Amino acid sequence: MSYRYILFYKPYDVLSQFTDYDPTNTTRKTLKDFISIPLVYSVGRLDRDSEGLLLLTDDNFVKHRLIDPKFAHQRTYWVQVEKIPDETVLQQLTQGVQLSDYRTKPAQVKLLSTEPSLSPREPPIRFRKTVPTAWLELTLTEGRNRQVRKMTAAVGFPTLRLVRVAIAHLSLTGLAPGEWRDLTEVELKQLRQILGNY
Repeated sequence: MSYRYILFYKPYDVLSQFTDYDPTNTTRKTLKDFISIPLVYSVGRLDRDSEGLLLLTDDNFVKHRLIDPKFAHQRTYWVQVEKIPDETVLQQLTQGVQLSDYRTKPAQVKLLSTEPSLSPREPPIRFRKTVPTAWLELTLTEGRNRQVRKMTAAVGFPTLRLVRVAIAHLSLTGLAPGEWRDLTEVELKQLRQILGNY
């Protein structure tokens, strides 16, 4: 059987599913507004107000291995936050943050020296002249619901914009918001090696 493996740059305000189960809302965009391939599904999710990389496939083994937390595959995000975090805050995020019902696992965190090159968000984030912002690169090995937003809020730096730029070795490079492509043979070979040479 031949499987499909697709990388998609999910824009802001798009649901990470093909069907909107809210019958009262007829204006929200879903994956079907961009992708017309039958029977592929998103491996994990991005919230409607988040942007970035989604992997879609009809290969259940890949979905399971990438989603199951025991395999701890890396996901990397660029996160725009209110204010400028100092080294103490970065260390808190690195060591793990106590949230209301769990403690996050250790993460890789760095303060980006320049704003990353991203397509403008529509609508743009709220700009406040008196509040500076900063960009973090945050790499996690778990993906709980709204985890990045909860982590930055817990240390006093609310997330303004959140973009997932990589899942394991797969990245957004070469894609614009709303675009998708199939994995290359090289990417697929690397993915199979990461997942155990199946």
